[in-house]
Amino acid sequence: MVPETPLSADSPDVALAVDLDGTLVRTDTLHENLLVLFKRAPWLVLLLPLWVLKGKAYFKAEVARRAALDASLLPYNEELLGFLQEEKAKGRRLVLATAADQRIAQAVASHLGLFAEVHASDGRENLSGARKLAKLKASLGTFDYAGNDAVDVPLWRESRQVVVVHAPSGVLKQAHGLGRAVHRVFEKPRTSPRVWVKALRVHQWAKNALVFVPLLAAHKAASPDLLLKAVLGFVAFSLCASSVYVLNDLLDLDSDRRHPTKKNRPFAACTLPVSVGVVMAPLLLLAGAAVCLLLPPAFAALLATYYALTLAYSLRLKQVVMLDVLVLAGLYTVRIFGGSLAVGVPTSSWLLMFSMFLFLSLALVKRLSEVRRLRLSNETSAHGRGYLAQDYEQLASLGAAAGQVSVLVLALYITSKEVTVYYDHPERLWLLCPVMLYWVGRIWVLAHRGQVNEDPLVFALRDRVSYAVGLVAALVLWAAT
Repeated sequence: MVPETPLSADSPDVALAVDLDGTLVRTDTLHENLLVLFKRAPWLVLLLPLWVLKGKAYFKAEVARRAALDASLLPYNEELLGFLQEEKAKGRRLVLATAADQRIAQAVASHLGLFAEVHASDGRENLSGARKLAKLKASLGTFDYAGNDAVDVPLWRESRQVVVVHAPSGVLKQAHGLGRAVHRVFEKPRTSPRVWVKALRVHQWAKNALVFVPLLAAHKAASPDLLLKAVLGFVAFSLCASSVYVLNDLLDLDSDRRHPTKKNRPFAACTLPVSVGVVMAPLLLLAGAAVCLLLPPAFAALLATYYALTLAYSLRLKQVVMLDVLVLAGLYTVRIFGGSLAVGVPTSSWLLMFSMFLFLSLALVKRLSEVRRLRLSNETSAHGRGYLAQDYEQLASLGAAAGQVSVLVLALYITSKEVTVYYDHPERLWLLCPVMLYWVGRIWVLAHRGQVNEDPLVFALRDRVSYAVGLVAALVLWAAT
């Protein structure tokens, strides 16, 4: 820990100017504004170059005017906020000085109620670097300054005392070499590998194991060449899925920050900067596309369709009642069809029908969990979703019915002629029906009790009973072969 220099007795008479982006908040408000703008009106992205040509201040003003960030949801630096509250209690005059647009700065100041003055970019002047320094000297005379970046070094050089917040080691070294008293250092938390894994949602890759289903259903898993192609398909889907997850998290920052658990996601909590996510999403997509070069062109076309559909889901479709769950169910089924294209094994229409109804049921479990949370918190609607708390019973009946229909499809398949191609004892497959009825019924009972994670497949991966059901199903299939 860097030793702190105590303030002199007349410290309350010297104003403390505080930067916003990366200092008071653990994010860049311009980056977040751009993401909000892209989500609300993607076509306006075409105007960004024209706004840039008119200068940074104009660019920030136009983006802020259209995006309108909610200041109450920004990820504030709680440690710094505590320090500022203590200083204000001592009679210290606090000033917010930022290169962010004045709309954002004023909203933050109004929300926190800490600052006596606000200096920000106004659409004509970009208040950064030398301009910010000149403004503070003219307004305050002598001042202390809290910042985080190399652009803040000139202000520290002219300030009386320095407060360094979450600065890189090189910037911290510059601050100590200025000959000014470093009053306080708020050290930047380290980013653990677990944060990166969480951002990629590696645990969700288990869903992509569906690409192996056509190979297993055709009883060709013993073929090394086909197994390798299925593995490559799994990798391609996983990379593209992570790209979508990152993009979805970036576009859903406001909604996630309102959610009791999603607010802890890396980009919502800013344990990873949103700028990192903006770079990660296309890189993961390119990596997935590179893997596709080793697979049939039809698989690449399907993966492109999957990505386009998930992007449409993130931008709009998830807000449309019932269409959202149909899309989710379809995306699961697409994985199975993708596995078929990767290994060159035809997909049975029975398998596609079974998976569509089963995954529709599980998608409705996910929505039921969200609506149940609304009811418990006495809310009427979910932000970014089209469902109301009063939809609970309807979702429950639709979801349970879809699950039962999937078992009916399984029963019809067992009675069909196609089953004799792969099984010598197809009559033994009837045991799968009560097994599936038990598993689907149990999922829905637990969902009503609030014991199912909002993603039922993730729940199943952590559920011992689900593993036992899977083992029993595998034994039945083996006995029927």
